[in-house]
Amino acid sequence: MQYFVNVILPIPLEKQFTYEISEEEAQILLVGMRVAVPFGKSKIYTGLVFSVHNTPPEIYEAKPIHQILDDSILVTEIQLKHWQWIADYYMCTLGEVFRSAIPSAFLLESETLILLNKQVEIDESDLKDDEFLVFEALQYQSMLRVHEVAAIIERKNTLPILNRLIVKGIIVLKEELYEQYRPKLVRYIKLGESYQSESALESLLDNLKRAPKQSEVILSLFQLEATSKNPIKVSELETNGGASRAIIKALIDKEILEEYFIRTDRVNYINEGEAANLKKLNEYQVKALSDIRRSFDNKKVTLLHGVTSSGKTEIYVELIEQCLNEGRQALYLLPEIALTTQLIGRLQDYFGEQVAVFHSKYNVQERVEVYNNVLANKSKAQIVIGARSAMFLPFLNLGLIVVDEEHESSFKQFDPAPRYHARDSAVVLSNLHQANILLGSATPSIESYQNARTNKYGYAKISRRFGNVLMPEMELVDIKEQHRKKRMKGHFSERLFNEITATLDAGEQVILFQNRRGFAPILECTTCGYSPQCPNCDVSLTYHQYKKQLRCHYCSHHIALPESCQACGSATLNTKGFGTEQVEQELKVLFPDVRVARMDLDTTRGKHAYEKIITSFEQQEVDVLIGTQMVTKGLDFRNVSLVGIMNADSLLNFPDYRAHERSFQLLTQVAGRAGRTQKRGKVLIQTYNPYHQILRQVTNGDFEGMFKEQLYEREQFKYPPHNKIIQITFKHKEYNRLNEAADWFGNGLRNMFKSNVLGPEFPPVSRIRNQYIKHVLLKIPTGQSLAKTKSSIKRIEKSFNAIASFRSVRIIYNVDHI
Repeated sequence: MQYFVNVILPIPLEKQFTYEISEEEAQILLVGMRVAVPFGKSKIYTGLVFSVHNTPPEIYEAKPIHQILDDSILVTEIQLKHWQWIADYYMCTLGEVFRSAIPSAFLLESETLILLNKQVEIDESDLKDDEFLVFEALQYQSMLRVHEVAAIIERKNTLPILNRLIVKGIIVLKEELYEQYRPKLVRYIKLGESYQSESALESLLDNLKRAPKQSEVILSLFQLEATSKNPIKVSELETNGGASRAIIKALIDKEILEEYFIRTDRVNYINEGEAANLKKLNEYQVKALSDIRRSFDNKKVTLLHGVTSSGKTEIYVELIEQCLNEGRQALYLLPEIALTTQLIGRLQDYFGEQVAVFHSKYNVQERVEVYNNVLANKSKAQIVIGARSAMFLPFLNLGLIVVDEEHESSFKQFDPAPRYHARDSAVVLSNLHQANILLGSATPSIESYQNARTNKYGYAKISRRFGNVLMPEMELVDIKEQHRKKRMKGHFSERLFNEITATLDAGEQVILFQNRRGFAPILECTTCGYSPQCPNCDVSLTYHQYKKQLRCHYCSHHIALPESCQACGSATLNTKGFGTEQVEQELKVLFPDVRVARMDLDTTRGKHAYEKIITSFEQQEVDVLIGTQMVTKGLDFRNVSLVGIMNADSLLNFPDYRAHERSFQLLTQVAGRAGRTQKRGKVLIQTYNPYHQILRQVTNGDFEGMFKEQLYEREQFKYPPHNKIIQITFKHKEYNRLNEAADWFGNGLRNMFKSNVLGPEFPPVSRIRNQYIKHVLLKIPTGQSLAKTKSSIKRIEKSFNAIASFRSVRIIYNVDHI
């Protein structure tokens, strides 16, 4: 009897591939284990076993698998169901979900090795110069890797040369699997077995009298063993015993000392005292908690709507503790890595080493360890805190999911596929695990609030700040009027300048918010009006003063700051607009003695960069923090009493149906950083239009008013939550072909869905990385079947791909585009 496995490959294939296995392999293989399989002519990929069966494929002959990579399952059954839902709902393939759902170290891929063909007589005179360089290198090395060939010939593209060498029969290629993950082994030391008795030890010390340094090392080892019950690391012996590596190595070679290795995790929690007790909840929190528990009893997704600084985290901690007491795991999702840094400390104070962290700033090795700890249900991974990717971990007994700041657009994945929304996917995950899920926010998204109003979600509200602190006092500053009266100091109005002075004199801290990084978005010649553009994208280059560069924020193309205009040659270059760097520079001129820090993408590239900035601000080593939207999201600083918003208009005038909702959320969130302890905080919003409806609603804290207005507008124009939307994006490097293809697809959609199709239309930035872009927006009314709509789109795509000239046009589906 023949046995076969269906395998998910980490590449965008619509179907699974079938491979042949032996009867013994069929006994071993389980769904969710990894196998190495050949694919294409010579590539070897890591596949995931989806099913084991006896049906051979009809269209092709099944190849045998290369090898089995696991002893036990790596992906659970619930994970596979969740992946299947994500693939179906977000219109992508299971392979794409597989690739993004597990740490890349698990996806072993073969590497191409280049070997010399020893069966052939080679005439060196036939070889070109670059071919001879590769041939010569292979005389001295048994094999070369592709990147080594690139270094030898000093060229990135090695394929033409390698192809010529293959045709001439000089080289052969070999594929080899390599493992990316290596466990961390710590080197320990102990006295050799033969010197454990006292008499042997005495004679050893007598023998070592001529080698005082070696004898000193042995005595240091004894001292360390006497003071510590733990095994002694080699590094400890080096530092405490003053021993050099050479002496320790000599003792190991003589078999006086014995070295051994212990496997340890790369990320470990260091306990620094007693676990903190949970804070006592106030009456508003207790009421919200009982409402949440009632909703949980009715198996409902629950929305916690609590104003900024109302103590939502304490409620989450109570629920997590209850979940752990029931012997189940908890998942805490956050939109920003910056937030996790602050929260990890708070959760570790309560729960100690039960907290594991998972996000993209961790390296591959660390992520593999967290993944394995969750899969083994270890005590150090009972609570997982992380950004959206943490949702893909292999929970065995998930009891609670908390999605904090649920309105955040960072929960939506944009590139690459799957373009999932972590909040919505977490709701499905909680359903699969029969777990409770809580969505928390001070400014809920329109969709979640609508679901709570229509009783689809449970609802709990906290309308008072913790400790009955008043909400911050908000004030709109008309900078148009200030400019007219010549009262502006750079980009600071007189009102903001005076408030900053008063706050700093009182020994308190300030946060300034400007939602644009860099120094200025445009550098312009005042003589001829020329502005340097990115050669790969349809945008102007942003000026970064710190690096003296002009940089594209889409493709990272950069050039040195030109001395004069590249068009007319005059040196009259001026900047337009302003970013965080310019705010920082102006502030240092206005307040020379003030300690300023900047928090944006440029200053937070390192692994611990967020932590350093946030910690120094918390410990009041910094007086003013300038930041982009990173500073708005749930951070808790005790001594901030003033928040300044440099320009609110850039948020409002965005060509997007969510612009007003986002502005309300962002401004309310950034305002919520002020006055979080006893003293009432103050928020100054600089704007050219202080009579704008959204700004009025923000200053009055009128969430209901904003919600009703936005809901009415979206009902009129058929946007979510009344309709679902799918954005279809077309990309190609040829402008005319893209236009033809997008129009063809748009007409196909229009024939099927009539007036619910918008586009195709170019977005504001219509070319990125030399690819032209066009969007089509499809609105799906409530009564229309989503599954049928998607299959209709897929049918149109099949016909589209049948046209030869359109095949190279890339199509991207973004379901629930935000």
